[in-house]
Amino acid sequence: MIEIKCPTCGLLTIYSSENPSRPFCSERCKLIDLGQWADQTYKIPSAPVSIDTLIDIDDADEIEPKD
Repeated sequence: MIEIKCPTCGLLTIYSSENPSRPFCSERCKLIDLGQWADQTYKIPSAPVSIDTLIDIDDADEIEPKD
């Protein structure tokens, strides 16, 4: 049995199929983490995208594939 620290509160918790909230210690900590992603407290860094690139991507959807 492996014990890890909960990413949200730091409490030691069991990392196994017996813990449905893994890697969190509880459903509460799991929801706190989800909320931080939802309100963009957590972000995955990426390069800025120009509006021209977005327009080009949008136009590409209208092009029919060649057989």
